[in-house]
Amino acid sequence: MHSTPRSILSYPKYWAAAHEKPAFQLPMCKADMDKLGWDSCDIILVTGDAYVDLPSFGMAVVGRALEAQGFRVGIIAQPNWKSADEFRALGKPNLFWGVTAGNMDSMVNRYTSERKIRSDDAYTVGDVGGKRPDRAVTVYAQRVREAFKGVPVVIGGIEASLRRIAHYDYWSDKVRRSVLMDSKADILVYGNGERQIIEIAHALGAGKNIKDLKHIRGTAVMMNQVPDGWIEIPSTDVDEVGQPFQHPNPYAMTGADKACDEKQLHRVREQVQPVSILDIKQHRNTTVIRMPSYEALVDDEILYAHASRLLHLETNPGNARALIQQHGNREVWINPPAIPLTTEELDSVFDLPYSRLPYMGYGDIKAKESKIPAYEMIKNSVNIMRGCFGGCTFCSITEHEGRIIQSRSEKSVLKEVEAIRDKTPNFTGVISDLGGPTANMYRLKCKSAEIEASCRKPSCVFPGICKNLGTDHNPLIQLYRKTRNLKGIKRVFIASGLRYDLAVESPEYIKELVTHHVGGYLKIAPEHTENAPLDKMMKPGIGSYDKFKTLFEKYSKEVGKKQYLIPYFIAAHPGTTDEDMLNLALWLKQNNYKADQVQAFLPSPMSTAAAMYRSGRNPLKAISRVKPRYKEEVFVPKRKKQRDLHKAFLRYHDKDNWPMLRDALKKMGRADLIGSGEHQLIPAYQSAPLKQGSRKQGISFRTQHSRAERKPKQHQSRHRKRK
Repeated sequence: MHSTPRSILSYPKYWAAAHEKPAFQLPMCKADMDKLGWDSCDIILVTGDAYVDLPSFGMAVVGRALEAQGFRVGIIAQPNWKSADEFRALGKPNLFWGVTAGNMDSMVNRYTSERKIRSDDAYTVGDVGGKRPDRAVTVYAQRVREAFKGVPVVIGGIEASLRRIAHYDYWSDKVRRSVLMDSKADILVYGNGERQIIEIAHALGAGKNIKDLKHIRGTAVMMNQVPDGWIEIPSTDVDEVGQPFQHPNPYAMTGADKACDEKQLHRVREQVQPVSILDIKQHRNTTVIRMPSYEALVDDEILYAHASRLLHLETNPGNARALIQQHGNREVWINPPAIPLTTEELDSVFDLPYSRLPYMGYGDIKAKESKIPAYEMIKNSVNIMRGCFGGCTFCSITEHEGRIIQSRSEKSVLKEVEAIRDKTPNFTGVISDLGGPTANMYRLKCKSAEIEASCRKPSCVFPGICKNLGTDHNPLIQLYRKTRNLKGIKRVFIASGLRYDLAVESPEYIKELVTHHVGGYLKIAPEHTENAPLDKMMKPGIGSYDKFKTLFEKYSKEVGKKQYLIPYFIAAHPGTTDEDMLNLALWLKQNNYKADQVQAFLPSPMSTAAAMYRSGRNPLKAISRVKPRYKEEVFVPKRKKQRDLHKAFLRYHDKDNWPMLRDALKKMGRADLIGSGEHQLIPAYQSAPLKQGSRKQGISFRTQHSRAERKPKQHQSRHRKRK
């Protein structure tokens, strides 16, 4: 099991705390610093988003957390990156630069799944696109070094987190180096970074050299070689390419760890002094797994799938080992994930004195030209937890926030609801969302801390709900009731993604949800109806959706409400054939669903689905070059024509798609589905001539990268991905 980390509440405050009070908003210019009486900033954060002082925006959370430790923190939001001039706005930071692309990966933010440039940006004042560069972390890191040489650079946020290792990049269609290499940063912080960034800040504040901060959990650094005293294990010893390595039963505990460690120790016995297998904890803490090098992954798709599989096997903070990957003559060293925050620590982060407003220098927030769409969407919502144990292969939540759920206390949540009521201009009494990455994982966790620390499963709910997972929704039900009973609160809606296979385990929860927290429509994400693509997504079968739908309709009827489910589906996901999409279209028609918007699969960096897209193999199973029974090839619809067809099946009712669908059905030998019969998909006639470009106008392209991408006004740091 992992060691107990130092609490973020235990550090003595930095000396600057004696000279300041919490700022109403963190300074963005010299004039702001003058008002606070500052002659300099200890830390300056550079972000690709407009500055909103709200705990749903990453730069505000990190800035306020550091401020609470006594550091003077400034923010430079969306600087002109074409020169270093605007990066000098606050002067030279005393300790370090903190650099992030913002709440979304800059490439996802700027490009559609068809690689077309977006004209808008929900995280920018006035919804204006083009205010951040492509690969913003790398560009910003270069500019801050130009602005002031010799200042340490720490990168973090979603973009850095998902690109911490050599990864497939959809937009360039190639494997790219770790962003740590490209940005030349000193340290990369991955995941939710409060624990890491606070430790880094205090170490530098105490006079330590940033080059000596090599082994902070949840960070990646550059090294020249494996340090003395460490045991280096090739990745093929953990999961062989050519023959599957049978991982120990995660529930077998000590015996399983012993078997694994004996095998690994045998291979390295000549490299180091023998280590007692009885001291498993010490052994894991001094073991590093040698990943295939960046150069090896560039042209070897099978090896890339193997590397992706290994990366995801080493993500549990309780048993993950360090990883090392060669890039040329340098080494990227990735420490194990940070230990999740305790409820007390998480509460402390959300209880900080946020103004809950966009930066005052942006002007009147009521004016259209001053509005920030993402803020308008989430200003009245509350994040009650972090993390997701669903493990959906296309989603970025797990890679960033981890599988262990971190929940806030009722007191902290209710305190924030009251802050919304009291601080938000023109508040109407409606809380737009009480959720998080997944709406109904609040306080759900493994029944055994020991099992949780040993488990290496990629999901707690696939292919079925783990017998060791607690599914009690009562704490969440009580939280809903207490929130809506607060003075001044009229309605509380649940807009975050709902994990319906968990919800059916608690009919009382569904009844509570339907009775009080649905505003007529509830969005939910089966993603597909066919088992082949669902298995590649690690999503439950459509039967779970049917069970939820039955209960949803039953309780809606009991309370006399007409309420409807809006299901979402993914087009062109790895493992999806034309026949799968046809069957999905027939299911949609049978159930009288007509999708207004279509989401096209986008391979987000470091995700398992991206590895499928890149390699045509399934990293959920052992990867093999030579043994057919261990090799699972995955069909990947990559060609634009086929991707368009898959989207057209989801929009079968749109007459602009009928010519394409008629041609496809004939080629598939399913011309019997062309006609006006009840069981036929599309008519044989064309009701009106096609308008120029109307096919594209008929489809609203969305991606599954995160809920932020499906609904751009949502934010990626919270990852409120629908389930």
